[in-house]
Amino acid sequence: MNKMILANLVHRPVRSLISIFAIAIEVTLILLIVGLSLGMLNDARGRQAGIGFDLMVQPPGSTMFSGLSGAPVSIKVADKVHAVPGVIAVAPVVMQVASTTNLEVLYGINIASFESVAGAFKYIAGGPFTGPDDAIVDDYFADSKHVKIGDPLEALNHKFRIVGIVEHGKGGRKFFPIGTIQELIGAEGKASIFYVKLQDPKAADATADRIRQIPGMSDYVIRSLNEYLSQMTPAHLPGFTIFLNVVIGVAMVIGFIVIFQSMYTAVIERTREIGILKSLGHHRRRGDLVPRPHRPGAQVSDASPLRDL
Repeated sequence: MNKMILANLVHRPVRSLISIFAIAIEVTLILLIVGLSLGMLNDARGRQAGIGFDLMVQPPGSTMFSGLSGAPVSIKVADKVHAVPGVIAVAPVVMQVASTTNLEVLYGINIASFESVAGAFKYIAGGPFTGPDDAIVDDYFADSKHVKIGDPLEALNHKFRIVGIVEHGKGGRKFFPIGTIQELIGAEGKASIFYVKLQDPKAADATADRIRQIPGMSDYVIRSLNEYLSQMTPAHLPGFTIFLNVVIGVAMVIGFIVIFQSMYTAVIERTREIGILKSLGHHRRRGDLVPRPHRPGAQVSDASPLRDL
């Protein structure tokens, strides 16, 4: 039987190669999709951690996908949060999802307030905003898109000019003046999220309780950095685990069909050979030849294959 399988592979090289190639693509796609999904999640997690905030204040009903919330609340919330004892800096940020060649989140920031929480940008080239149509990108984006200082950059159907390239790791990959983004999305005077820096990071929970006691902010979503990082896992993201399971399930079904079709075709083409082996007493489990029991009165001719067994 082993020789038959090997002979089938040798005498049907094209079909064998197609089957091997299909299974290899299936396994590769599983690893690629799962790897990319987890990589994007870890990248977003790391860039948020790079901001170095102690508390994250979001509007009521916000999810972990903070960039999808738009700019629904007044930017004056920053003044209320800043007045809470123990708060040393608050950075309002407008986050807007944009779809160009891929899905990305644009950051509208005020550089002074953002750096008061995240620390100063490390400029590889250029410098901060000098006008409303300026843009800052990180080194990953600059390297992948081969852009440099002075190059144009289009976002939200608006033309910007790159004035700074910074080291990656502080939130977004593209930063724009907060006022310009507010105007472009029709959210003047509003923000998506507020990053908070505390005098004592260990007092994050107590400070969060004091913020919730501010009139009108009892329903706001407030997370500490540690809480945010602990929830940025596949198990806590809605639909993420289901997505991975569906991808793996579909790939396994396709792989099963490919293998079944290859084996079924091989068996159909070898029906005669298999029949001869069974007539000789081939045992399907042990893979050897076992003589059939001789029935009383049956004649075994000299030409019978059982004669020599």
